[in-house]
Amino acid sequence: MSPPNNSLMQSHNVIIVGNGDQYVVLSHGFGSDQTVWKYVLPYIMNDYKVILYDLMGAGSTSADDFSFNRYSSLHAYADDLLTILDELEIKSCMYVGASVSGMIGCLASIERPEVFKKLILLGSSPRYLNDVNYFGGFEQQDLEQIYGDMKSNFRSWVTGFGELLVAADLQSRAVQEFCRTFYSIRPDIALSITRTIFQSDLRSTLPLVKVPVHLLQTMKDMAVPLQVAHYLQQNLGGWTTMEILDTEGHLPHLSDPGVVIAALLRCFAS
Repeated sequence: MSPPNNSLMQSHNVIIVGNGDQYVVLSHGFGSDQTVWKYVLPYIMNDYKVILYDLMGAGSTSADDFSFNRYSSLHAYADDLLTILDELEIKSCMYVGASVSGMIGCLASIERPEVFKKLILLGSSPRYLNDVNYFGGFEQQDLEQIYGDMKSNFRSWVTGFGELLVAADLQSRAVQEFCRTFYSIRPDIALSITRTIFQSDLRSTLPLVKVPVHLLQTMKDMAVPLQVAHYLQQNLGGWTTMEILDTEGHLPHLSDPGVVIAALLRCFAS
């Protein structure tokens, strides 16, 4: 293996931990960083080499490295993922993408299907806006309210949003952990990424995803309705299975990690 691009590795805080012959990539969702996997990691690193990294724009990355123009599309994040895997000379991996990282993994797999043995998508959505014959969960006025609240009082918005997203109160460990990482994002960057995610529509790309996909979805998720998970199952282009997790919220890997750990191990073994 040739020496990786240290600048790239450092900007995304890339680390590899664990043992085993197979690589697993854990990619976090918006508002968090790689620490969101801290309760899951100990249960998989004994048998797998685990690649962790931070999406550009996370509070753990440098704001100077964030390009508002480049990251106005989720394709840029997919390019980052592929570049990291190329630098590490990873020829095959299992990819776990939470929330928006699920779609990032789908886009990357379309470009380089041979690199991805399987995708495991946790609470992922190709489109958040409702449309004709499609229920994404949000109307445009809902999103405009979110953008306005983020502009007017970012920290207050994060607190309220965190409780809704995690499906727990502010005193819970999971909400506090999520708010901690979200608070650390520069507000103008957070608003830009929020717009990019919520205004995206990747439905037309789903049939192009040919690698095996495991969908993991909680019973109730304010960001991703169950209808969206069923839509993914019906429209992804390759072998797809779905498991409804016996828990609630958009970040079960933080709020109910035992359920997620068990599901991931089943997915890895299948």
